Amino acid sequence: MNTLPLRKTALSVGIAALTSLTLGAFSLPVSAQTTSTEQQWVPGRLLVQPRAGLSDAEFEKIIKPHGARQVGKIEGINVRIIQLPPQASEKAVEALLKHNKHLEFVERDMLLKPDLVADDPYFGSAWHLPKIGAPTAWDVTQGQNVTIAILDSGVDGQHADLAPKLVSGWNFYDGNSDTADVYGHGTQVAGAAAAASNNSIGVSAVAGAARIMPIRVTDTSGQGLLSHMASGITWAADRGAKVANLSFAGAGGYATVQTAAQYMKSKGGLVVTAAGNYGTEQTFAASDTTIVVSATTSNDDRASWSSYGAFVDVAAPGTSIWTTTRGGGYTAASGTSVASPVAAGVVGLMMAANSNLSASSVEKLLFSTATDLGTAGFDTSYGNGRVNAAAAVQAAVGAVAADTTAPTVSLTNPVNGSTVKGIIVVDVAASDNVGVNRVELMVNGTKIATDTGVPYGFSWDSSAVPDGTATLVAYAYDAAGNYATKSISVKVENATSSSGTGSDTAAPQVGIGGLSDGSQVNGRVTVQATATDNVAVTKTRLYIDGGLVATSNGGSVTYKWNARSATTGTHTITAEADDAAGNKGSTSVRVVR
Repeated sequence: MNTLPLRKTALSVGIAALTSLTLGAFSLPVSAQTTSTEQQWVPGRLLVQPRAGLSDAEFEKIIKPHGARQVGKIEGINVRIIQLPPQASEKAVEALLKHNKHLEFVERDMLLKPDLVADDPYFGSAWHLPKIGAPTAWDVTQGQNVTIAILDSGVDGQHADLAPKLVSGWNFYDGNSDTADVYGHGTQVAGAAAAASNNSIGVSAVAGAARIMPIRVTDTSGQGLLSHMASGITWAADRGAKVANLSFAGAGGYATVQTAAQYMKSKGGLVVTAAGNYGTEQTFAASDTTIVVSATTSNDDRASWSSYGAFVDVAAPGTSIWTTTRGGGYTAASGTSVASPVAAGVVGLMMAANSNLSASSVEKLLFSTATDLGTAGFDTSYGNGRVNAAAAVQAAVGAVAADTTAPTVSLTNPVNGSTVKGIIVVDVAASDNVGVNRVELMVNGTKIATDTGVPYGFSWDSSAVPDGTATLVAYAYDAAGNYATKSISVKVENATSSSGTGSDTAAPQVGIGGLSDGSQVNGRVTVQATATDNVAVTKTRLYIDGGLVATSNGGSVTYKWNARSATTGTHTITAEADDAAGNKGSTSVRVVR
């Protein structure tokens, strides 16, 4: 058996041999920086997403004091790639920029390692296919008309079980169309998801009739950068891929990848990622942007080396999975790197079975039909359970696709009737029975910007409109085209002297939605705090038992708390908010686990 690499020495060696890193049309020097936890990143490189609506000129004003310059942009998600001068500390500048209310997120460009510890000849050894009910699902579909993007080290385009399936891809490492596999990892991942099945050769895969889009995001040692992964996701989404697989430990825990995954979700696609092969509980927060997969054995136990935690969504077979290898061969591979594409293949089957379903609907059905293992209900080893292709496809076929329910939307910051000047933060809360596709902000009938990721927030330069009353309107759309609006009026006073207007002494008003003192909690609980102010809220924080769990630069913050992992007893949830004058407001509730 071939165990695919990355156990407990993740992100350690290999990048030092590189002389340059190509990203799109530009190339930057690379010399690995390593922490005591063996993480690596590109020296001096940060990934920054400004709030929707912030102008390029204002963004330059934010980064210029740090000697930074913008060297690239990830299209579709407005993530800027900035380079610091040689003497600057990436971690220090990252920490400073995170406090700027006009930036959604800031993080280093991390380098991640690959995550690997029918009538076909090897079908009899493919224990995982009957385990998840794949042959029953194949009576409905084998994944026709669905494209699965494999973001990895490339794919062997000459392999007999893969060549007929390939569509055009892209090499983000070298900036060209050569997607040949330079390491071997990508070919194994592609075969687990969608190797040609029922063709009298080789192996069978979960979605044997699906197309494969090869996207190279790694160097020759199999390590890939967040910026390349995010670029690959948005590129695939724009070209019709409905599923994207990232078999890299922890990839789904970074804001840049999450933002790209949300972009793909807004276009009807889903991103599936590997939990990792550390064999320990990981501290990544749960997120609804990617589907994180742990690995199971033939006995439906969690593999001893599979990572687990509140961030895991589902489990899938990941031990001794027969798949394709670079050079035309086959092997039995193990790791969450193969569990992830097995789950991605199930997602592909569901989308093929009912092409009218939204991405959010597919995700919900995948979770609800999973075979419950371990502790009843959601748990940190298996998430919602081990994927069940037969049940998932059947549920997709029977699902009613029509969605006539409009989202709900509200402007949480600034408040109606407040006075504003300069560049202000605008926060919008939106939800939908299926999923919000995007939120648009209009001011006096002119569209300012569009945001596709939670939390929805904008930066608006109020000096662009005359002093006086301005009308702000938020539009929230779902994938079916249903929409809702909410409007407020504010008083713009940019030309008016601040003298005589009085200082701001009013603290923000803070609330915690859906929970009250004495509430009983269990499982995964969505905790949402909102804050309003007479002028504007600049930051909102959420604490559980005194520990900071979430923060946002605005008046709304959401956190998915896995209460099942908390101790039995009473827990205190506290929300705090600041305004620009330094006034603070807070509220707390005590809940019982």
